[in-house]
This record gives sequence, C-alpha cells and structure tokens, in this order.
Amino acid sequence: MKKILILSANPLDTNKLRLDEEVREIQAALRQARNREQFEIVTEWAVRTDDLRRALLYHEPTLVHFCGHGLGSTGLALENNFGQVQLVRGESLARLFKLFRSKVECVLLNACYSQEQADAIYQYIDCVIGMNRAIGDVAAIKFAVAFYDTLGAGYSYEDCFEVGCASIDLEGIPESETPVLKLRERSPERRLPLEASPKGGFIALALRIEAPPTADSGVPQAVQEPENAIKSQPQALASPNVTQGAQEGDNLPSQPSSHQSFTNNIEKVVNLNQGTGDINIQSQILNF
Repeated sequence: MKKILILSANPLDTNKLRLDEEVREIQAALRQARNREQFEIVTEWAVRTDDLRRALLYHEPTLVHFCGHGLGSTGLALENNFGQVQLVRGESLARLFKLFRSKVECVLLNACYSQEQADAIYQYIDCVIGMNRAIGDVAAIKFAVAFYDTLGAGYSYEDCFEVGCASIDLEGIPESETPVLKLRERSPERRLPLEASPKGGFIALALRIEAPPTADSGVPQAVQEPENAIKSQPQALASPNVTQGAQEGDNLPSQPSSHQSFTNNIEKVVNLNQGTGDINIQSQILNF
C-alpha cells in the first residue's frame, strides 16, 4: 500500500489559499479510483518544522504532497508556534529527505516558486515536482486532482504529471507550463531490501535436498562439493514453497546483537548425513 502524506500550511500573515478544497478533492479522487485500496491518505494541517519531521518519521510515506506558499530562494512557508511564517530553505529540506530516500518515492510541492526546493530535494528523491512561477488556486487544484486521478488508475508518476498539466490546459488556464517534473529511474539502493518482512523479527527457511551416492565412493556428490550443492539450488532457497519456520530443536544461529547490512544477515547451515545421503540446509534471514 502506498501512503500519501499531505502537508498543508497557510500562515496567518500570508494570503488565504483554498487548501481545504485541494485536500478534499484529492481525497475524493483517490476514494473513487479503481485501485483505491492501494492508497492511504494522511493529512497534517498548519504544519510547523517539528510537525514535518515527526510526520515523516511516524507515517513513513511513499509520496509527500505539500500545499501552501513558496517564496523562491527564501524557502517554503511553514508555520511557527504563533501561526506566523517560518521559512524553510531547500538545503534544509534536502538534508531531511535524504534520511527517507529508501521510503519516499515522490515529492510534490504544489506551491508557488517551489522549483528551487524541488531541485534540492531531487538530490535524494527520484521524483520531485515543483512550480517554476506563481500558480493560482484553480490551476493548483486541477493539477493535483488530475495527478491523483491518474495515480489511482495505476499509471506512473510521469504519466500523472502529464495528465495534470493537460488538465490545466483543458480548463483554458495558461499555467500548464508552470509545474516542473524532475524524474529518474528509482535506483536499487533506495529500495527497501525486505519490505514484506515484519520489523523486529526474522524469517527462517528450511530446505532438504536428496543427493544419491556416487558410484566410486558411496558418498553423495554433494558431500564432496557442498559449496556446489548450495549453488545448484538458488531457486529452491528463494522459492515460496520452501517450508517457513524452524522446527523445534533446530540449531539455528543466534540473532546478532548489532545491526548488520542485509547481505550480511543471511547465515546458512549445512548438515550432511552420510548414512542417508541427505543434505539439510537451513537459512536464517534477519531483519531489523
């Protein structure tokens, strides 16, 4: 499921925007979408810098949508504790989003003059949309609704962007060139290594391979070349039909006390039974 985090800010000392209408229309678009069960929307209002950080940490979104004011090189307009403008520069946003690049796929800054912040965030996030000039309420809402209509239909972020721009054009609004897309293919190192596994646990896999005795020694060929025996079964190790869960009494390696990289968290144990020619391979995958 893709989680969409909508952040809105309209400080008291700025022009009033129709942010509530924008959020309502986005929710309606995804509620009516063909693939609506694949999306979850979380909304944060009157966002301060603390709220931005906490929302990213708590919700771990796939897509972040900001709606509000942008002031070019001086930054995006969030709120302070008194509801006044708190400007956040692009470099600060980039530093924050760098920490979430394995989770966040796309950032949409639906705010005037937000291209500079988009450029900064694009250092670490593979799909970022900003605005190269001022954009009116109607155009901003039309773009956002069309973007999420298209996303809910199962299209790519690039297609969502193009449909959003076309929708502004269809309304006869001369602002279809205002949104700017920065996109590259999502790099493998920015994907979670084991997204399906639960946090704080592990998956244990057990595999049994039958190896016939050789003609000359009576010892299974796999015993003579255990490394080759393992390499000859890559599909078996990854197969969903492999029995999951360790049996009582299995001698699996204990969980390490420190966090290690995913590639170092695979431990294999090979037990050879020369009497029957069986090879028992157990693999423990640890996830933190």
